[in-house]
Amino acid sequence: MDNNLCEQVLKRAILHRKNSLFFRTEHGAYIGDLFMSLIHTCKLNQVNPFHYLTTLQKHSSELFKNPRKWLPWNYLQAATNPA
Repeated sequence: MDNNLCEQVLKRAILHRKNSLFFRTEHGAYIGDLFMSLIHTCKLNQVNPFHYLTTLQKHSSELFKNPRKWLPWNYLQAATNPA
Protein backbone atom coordinates (compact mmCIF):
# COMPACT_ATOMS: atom_id res chain seq x y z
CA MET A 1 0.00 0.00 0.00
CA ASP A 2 1.09 3.53 -0.66
CA ASN A 3 -0.34 7.01 -0.44
CA ASN A 4 0.84 8.40 -3.79
CA LEU A 5 -2.65 9.56 -4.75
CA CYS A 6 -3.04 11.53 -1.52
CA GLU A 7 0.38 13.07 -1.92
CA GLN A 8 -0.40 14.12 -5.51
CA VAL A 9 -3.64 15.81 -4.44
CA LEU A 10 -1.92 17.62 -1.59
CA LYS A 11 0.87 18.72 -3.92
CA ARG A 12 -1.67 20.32 -6.28
CA ALA A 13 -3.37 22.14 -3.40
CA ILE A 14 -0.05 23.44 -2.07
CA LEU A 15 1.07 24.57 -5.53
CA HIS A 16 -2.23 26.40 -6.04
CA ARG A 17 -1.88 28.08 -2.64
CA LYS A 18 1.64 29.21 -3.53
CA ASN A 19 0.53 30.54 -6.93
CA SER A 20 -2.48 32.32 -5.43
CA LEU A 21 -0.18 34.74 -3.63
CA PHE A 22 0.14 36.59 -6.94
CA PHE A 23 -3.54 37.21 -7.69
CA ARG A 24 -4.11 40.96 -7.97
CA THR A 25 -7.74 41.07 -6.83
CA GLU A 26 -10.14 38.99 -4.79
CA HIS A 27 -12.21 38.39 -7.92
CA GLY A 28 -9.11 37.11 -9.73
CA ALA A 29 -8.49 34.69 -6.87
CA TYR A 30 -12.11 33.52 -7.10
CA ILE A 31 -11.76 32.83 -10.83
CA GLY A 32 -8.46 31.02 -10.25
CA ASP A 33 -10.08 28.82 -7.62
CA LEU A 34 -12.99 28.12 -9.96
CA PHE A 35 -10.70 26.98 -12.75
CA MET A 36 -8.57 24.86 -10.42
CA SER A 37 -11.72 23.16 -9.15
CA LEU A 38 -12.96 22.48 -12.69
CA ILE A 39 -9.58 21.16 -13.82
CA HIS A 40 -9.25 18.86 -10.82
CA THR A 41 -12.80 17.56 -11.27
CA CYS A 42 -12.01 16.83 -14.92
CA LYS A 43 -8.88 14.92 -13.99
CA LEU A 44 -10.76 12.86 -11.39
CA ASN A 45 -13.26 11.89 -14.10
CA GLN A 46 -10.58 11.11 -16.72
CA VAL A 47 -11.65 14.07 -18.88
CA ASN A 48 -9.25 16.31 -20.76
CA PRO A 49 -9.68 19.71 -19.04
CA PHE A 50 -8.70 21.70 -22.14
CA HIS A 51 -11.24 19.86 -24.30
CA TYR A 52 -13.91 20.26 -21.62
CA LEU A 53 -13.41 24.02 -21.22
CA THR A 54 -13.28 24.66 -24.97
CA THR A 55 -16.45 22.61 -25.46
CA LEU A 56 -18.18 24.70 -22.80
CA GLN A 57 -17.16 27.86 -24.67
CA LYS A 58 -18.48 26.52 -27.98
CA HIS A 59 -21.84 25.59 -26.44
CA SER A 60 -22.26 28.47 -24.00
CA SER A 61 -25.88 29.20 -24.94
CA GLU A 62 -26.92 25.58 -24.30
CA LEU A 63 -24.85 25.55 -21.12
CA PHE A 64 -26.81 28.45 -19.62
CA LYS A 65 -30.12 26.76 -20.45
CA ASN A 66 -29.31 23.50 -18.68
CA PRO A 67 -25.99 23.44 -16.73
CA ARG A 68 -26.55 19.93 -15.34
CA LYS A 69 -26.08 18.46 -18.82
CA TRP A 70 -22.62 20.04 -19.08
CA LEU A 71 -20.82 18.55 -16.08
CA PRO A 72 -17.45 16.88 -16.77
CA TRP A 73 -18.88 13.35 -16.58
CA ASN A 74 -21.74 13.91 -19.05
CA TYR A 75 -20.82 16.85 -21.28
CA LEU A 76 -19.90 14.68 -24.29
CA GLN A 77 -23.44 13.37 -24.50
CA ALA A 78 -24.82 16.93 -24.45
CA ALA A 79 -22.29 18.11 -27.02
CA THR A 80 -23.11 15.31 -29.48
CA ASN A 81 -26.88 15.52 -28.99
CA PRO A 82 -27.75 19.22 -28.87
CA ALA A 83 -31.47 19.53 -28.24
